[in-house]
Amino acid sequence: MSHKARKHLQNVDSKLYGYIEKIPLIPLRKSRNFFSELCDTIISQQLSGKAAATIFGRFKNLFPKKNITAQALFNIPDEKIRECGASWAKVRSLKDLAAKVDNKTVNLDKLEHMSNEDVINTLVQIKGIGPWSAEMFLIFALGREDVFSFGDLGLKKGIIKVYGLKEEPSIKQIEMIVSRWKPYRTYASRVLWKSLELK
Repeated sequence: MSHKARKHLQNVDSKLYGYIEKIPLIPLRKSRNFFSELCDTIISQQLSGKAAATIFGRFKNLFPKKNITAQALFNIPDEKIRECGASWAKVRSLKDLAAKVDNKTVNLDKLEHMSNEDVINTLVQIKGIGPWSAEMFLIFALGREDVFSFGDLGLKKGIIKVYGLKEEPSIKQIEMIVSRWKPYRTYASRVLWKSLELK
C-alpha cells in the first residue's frame, strides 16, 4: 500500500485503519498477460481459491510451453478443457473470449489505457464475464487503485466484521462507508478480504 493511500485511509476511517495495522498487504500489480488473466477469471468463478488454482493449472498444461494464447485455445478441443474440471458453460465462455480477442471485439492492448467504466463495458461483452469478473480484472490484472465491487460477497462480510454490524448492510449503507475511501477503494477492499482471515 502506498504511503498516500495509507495516510488517507487513516484520516477517513479509524475502524478500517485498525485492521490495516494488523495485515501485511500485498502490493497491487499489473499482469503481463491479460488473456491468461481473463481465462483464469472465467475458470475461477464461484470456486474456492484452491479448486480454481487446480483447474487453472490443468488448463495451462494444455498449451504449448504453458503459453496461454487465443490462437492456441482455438486448437484445443472443448472436451479437453472440460476434462480439466471446467464446466461446459465455462468452456463456451473461454472459446467466446478467444473469438472476441481474435476478431478485436475485445482489444486487450487498449485495456490498460481505458477508464474503469470502459474496461467493464468492454469485458462484459464476453460470454460469462459480468460486472464482478470485470471488477476483479481491474484489481488483479490492471492494478487499479480505486475499485470496489458491490456484488462481492467477501467484501460485504468484511464490512460486517470490521464495523461490527448485526445484519447485512444495505447498498446505501455500503455506499456511505465506501465513498470515504476514494480514490483508494481497492486498498480498502483488500483490507476487508484479509480481515476475514483474522480470528
